[in-house]
Amino acid sequence: MNNNPASQTSFAPSATPRQVAGLLASATLMVLASGVAPHDRADWWLENVLPLALLLTLAATSRYWRFSWHAYLAIMVMLAIHELGAHFTYAKVPYDAWLRALTDHSLNAWMGWQRNQFDRLVHLSYGLLFVLPIRELLQRQALLRGGWLALCTVSFVLATSALYELLEWIGGQYLGDDRAQAFLATQQDPWDAQKDMALALLGALFSLLIQWFGLCKLWGRRVCLEDRHG
Repeated sequence: MNNNPASQTSFAPSATPRQVAGLLASATLMVLASGVAPHDRADWWLENVLPLALLLTLAATSRYWRFSWHAYLAIMVMLAIHELGAHFTYAKVPYDAWLRALTDHSLNAWMGWQRNQFDRLVHLSYGLLFVLPIRELLQRQALLRGGWLALCTVSFVLATSALYELLEWIGGQYLGDDRAQAFLATQQDPWDAQKDMALALLGALFSLLIQWFGLCKLWGRRVCLEDRHG
């Protein structure tokens, strides 16, 4: 599949229809599995509005436009992390109890954390992982390269992270106190939204650095310099 002429030389190859179908089927199973006896059924539905919309969009557009295999895989990993939070609610994922059972050590105690940090992991993961599909989309469709591509990719991540926080705020205004706390997962932190966006930004910047160095190593110094100055 040829998305534009430049894809023959510098773009990662698009995933095959069979690969896309397999990943989307796996993603659907993850969503269904997370919905088996969730901690809060109403919160589970709220948490899955955007993932289900994303999966439907990916399925509907896959006939005409497909990401690379690695970009789809990044989306699926992010979805798996999110669905864990949707099942338990973000503020109650028992990662510390699991770690204590495996190692007899508490991550929260070791780090001095007083709150459940799973929601922070999700926002950091969004920046780390969604950079791949966002970068591909801008590179192929907007034909961006070099510094403009990096800037627009990071800006897109930060803008969508801020939009999500706004949607959470709007949704929280119409929910009861208990349900709003489960959905927002602020855990009494007045700077929760800002910290979440900052982590998404840091994740995006770190991911771009890794991709850039990986590009240099995989495709050689010439291509790396072209991408940097293009």
